[in-house]
Amino acid sequence: MHRHFNMPKTTTIAGRSSTITNAFFAAIIPSFSPTEAEVDQALEVLGMKEKLTCSYCGDTKTEWDHLHALIRDCKPTGFITEIANLVPACGKCNQSKGNTFWKDWIRSSAKKSPTSRNIPDIEARIARLEDYGSWRKPRKIDFREMMGLDLWKDHKRNLDRVLELLKESQTLANQLKPVAKSSIAV
Repeated sequence: MHRHFNMPKTTTIAGRSSTITNAFFAAIIPSFSPTEAEVDQALEVLGMKEKLTCSYCGDTKTEWDHLHALIRDCKPTGFITEIANLVPACGKCNQSKGNTFWKDWIRSSAKKSPTSRNIPDIEARIARLEDYGSWRKPRKIDFREMMGLDLWKDHKRNLDRVLELLKESQTLANQLKPVAKSSIAV
């Protein structure tokens, strides 16, 4: 193989199971848009009345990140989308943090974490984020209790059916790919 060439990774149908699982749970998580006053209060607590930056590293804000992950280990955590669970972030931090606990991640050596990028004021940022968590506790709900066991089981059963169909489709694709490849003259 040439030293400047790598084949693209092969996509698999079954490899999308965590994406599908996350989508099944994300689809039922409530979302509440904040008022202008709530956004102003949030930014004041975060020390961003004048300039909006990433809460984790100080770079330019590009998005709002869920401080507490909505889904972890392919299950809903109970947190919802609301101003108490959203902070300004940059794409680097949001992608790097993923669904890990923010305080563990911010101090970790994970790729593109503030610690790995040697951001100088990490402890001050942690203190502001802790103040933010005290300002307004993010709501947490128990989906099974809220929906009732029957609805929850129905939703989970649909997910299981889709995941099983992904596996079956992958098995069929594994049979079809060599046939397609053998039909091409090299």
